Amino acid sequence: MKAALGPALAAALGDDAWLDVEASLIAGGKSNLTYRLRSAAGEVILRRPPDGELRPTAHDMGREIRVQKALTESPVPVPDILLADAGGDLLGVPSYVMSAVPGVVVRDALPPGFPADLRALARNLVDTLAAIHTVDVEKAGLADFGRAEGFLARQIRRWCRQWEAVGQDGVLAVDELASALAAAVPEHTATALVHGDFRLDNCVLDPATATINAVLDWEMSTLGDPLADLGLLLFYWREPGEQPWRLAPAITRTLGFPRRSEITAWYAEATGADLTHLRVYLAFAHLKFAVITEDINVRVRSGAMAGQDFGDLTGEAARIAEAGLDLLGRD
Repeated sequence: MKAALGPALAAALGDDAWLDVEASLIAGGKSNLTYRLRSAAGEVILRRPPDGELRPTAHDMGREIRVQKALTESPVPVPDILLADAGGDLLGVPSYVMSAVPGVVVRDALPPGFPADLRALARNLVDTLAAIHTVDVEKAGLADFGRAEGFLARQIRRWCRQWEAVGQDGVLAVDELASALAAAVPEHTATALVHGDFRLDNCVLDPATATINAVLDWEMSTLGDPLADLGLLLFYWREPGEQPWRLAPAITRTLGFPRRSEITAWYAEATGADLTHLRVYLAFAHLKFAVITEDINVRVRSGAMAGQDFGDLTGEAARIAEAGLDLLGRD
């Protein structure tokens, strides 16, 4: 990898110091692989898919490249794309290099000296999600970035296909959740740019002000129903006393973070969205993450995650799906 990257970076960035580049894996990425590239000229970030056979429509580097370029002049903070290779000529797989945005990524613990006002951090996060959902897609050149009509129904079908591709049998709760969701899809009400995996640890935070310096991980972005993003954010947002999801940080259980009800109210205030059917979108988030969890479980076992180990995931997809079924079963 180094032999190919050095000359390409030197040419793209106009600095021969990049000819001598060191790469180190940034642990924690559960889909695409992220590397920190260092040289005497500084530091940049490489994104590429995992090793092995890739699932259909997953790990889309070209999508990440396009949307981040399109958002450069928007209110949504994103890293700059420095080198794009959507065709895979450089490393044998599609990849790109982006700027290293200053700040911290908060996963399992707050770094020392982080601001105590966690409510302000949460409000900044919600305001950033609202900014994504109010991007003028025509102005940004993203009007053809996806087909929003029928978005949720298509997403349910897509994740059912992903589940079949994972090849796991016997987890009946996932199939039951998919069927229940297909019968509960509300009428299409809104169209927006959708991130696809918006959560706290996909953002770079300013440790002094708790503002959002950059939004990362755009591989599932598209045009669609913005409530799918809100539902996923609420899925990740665990509260005190709730059991964490094994593959998602539960830092929001820390005293000082607001509850999901406040996140929901802030989002409604910022966007004016109709949240009547939010429960369905939250249940969909459970389906999506159940499939992702089992896919990662299979990939770790096959050695496709660069040696990363995410612990024993046995039964986790079923637990997530059963929680989603509980949501749809409530009055």
